[in-house]
Amino acid sequence: MSSEPPREEEDFFEDERGRRRLARGLTLRALIPNAITSAALCCGLTGIRFAIDEAWEKSVLAVILAGMLDGIDGRIARLLKAQSRFGAELDSLSDAISFGVAPALILFLWSLQRVPRLGWFAALAFAICCALRLARFNARIDTVDQPHKSAGFLTGVPAPMGAGLAFLPLYLWIASGNDLFRDPEIVGPWLVVIAFLMISSVATVGWGGLRPRKRVRLELIAVVGLVFAALLTEPWLTLVGLCALYVASLPFGMASYARIKRQRAGRIAAAAPSATD
Repeated sequence: MSSEPPREEEDFFEDERGRRRLARGLTLRALIPNAITSAALCCGLTGIRFAIDEAWEKSVLAVILAGMLDGIDGRIARLLKAQSRFGAELDSLSDAISFGVAPALILFLWSLQRVPRLGWFAALAFAICCALRLARFNARIDTVDQPHKSAGFLTGVPAPMGAGLAFLPLYLWIASGNDLFRDPEIVGPWLVVIAFLMISSVATVGWGGLRPRKRVRLELIAVVGLVFAALLTEPWLTLVGLCALYVASLPFGMASYARIKRQRAGRIAAAAPSATD
C-alpha cells in the first residue's frame, strides 16, 4: 500500500481524449493569487525587520499592506477561477505570520519587553489565538451549516482586523507622542482582549453582510473617498477613528445576529405544526 497522500482534484486534468492525466504544475492563472499571498507574507515578515530597527511607522505600514493584499488575493482567485486547496492553506499560513506573529513581535519590541515575562505571555496569547482562529476557519471551510456565515456575519474578529486593532496604542502613540500609550500595562491587556475576541464566537459584521440602501449609496461612495483622503493626510488619527468605529460595531453585530436568530427560531416554530398536520 502506497504511503503517498491522496492528490487534490485540481492536480489532474483531462486530455483531448477525455483521459485523466496528472498536471505537471500550477497554471499561470493559479500562480497570480498565490503570488499575491506570498507578497503579503513578505510584507508581514518585513514589518518584523522594521521593528527590530525601531522603524515603528514602517513596521505598522508593512502589516497594513499585508492586510490589503490579503483582502484581494481571494477575490482575484475567484475572479480567475483559480481557487485551490493549496492557495487556501498558503493563505492561512500567511495570515498566521502576518497578522499573528508579526503584530505580537512588533508590539513586544515596541512596548511589552519592558516587562518581559508578562509582556511575552501577552504577545504569545495574541499569536496563538490568531493561529487557533485560522485553524477553526480551515476546519469549517467545507461545513455546509454555518449559522453566522449564512446570515452574512463572521465568527469572531477576523485576523487582519485583529492585527489592526492590536496596533491601536501604537497609532495613538505615533499621533500624539504621548508615552502613556506605550505603557505595557495598557498595551498588554489590550492585546489579550483582542486575542480572545479573535477566537470568540461573537457574531461580527462582515463585508458580505453590508447591504446599503439605494438612497444612501452615493453618500457612502463619498464617505469612502473622504476616508481615503484622510488616510493620506492624517493616517494615524484616521486609523484610530476606524478602530473606534469597528469596536462600536461589535454590539451592533451581536444585536443584529440575535434578532436574526430569533426570527429563524420563530419560522422553525411556525413550520413545525404544519409539518405534523
